[in-house]
Amino acid sequence: MSGTDSDPLHHTRKQTERLHETVQHLRKDVAKVQDPRAQGLLETAAEVLGGLEKAFRDYETGTELAWKR
Repeated sequence: MSGTDSDPLHHTRKQTERLHETVQHLRKDVAKVQDPRAQGLLETAAEVLGGLEKAFRDYETGTELAWKR
């Protein structure tokens, strides 16, 4: 196992990037569809994943009490 494989920050950073990309994609899709229910679903998914993205960032920076080292 390499050093990056065991480093939790390596993994959280990669997942944060993926979540950010997915959130951006979902928000772009909201403007592309006309069905209000689909728009709501896409926006809700973006909000939920955005919260998860924030949790990963908070872990990385240690800014939330739960993630303090």
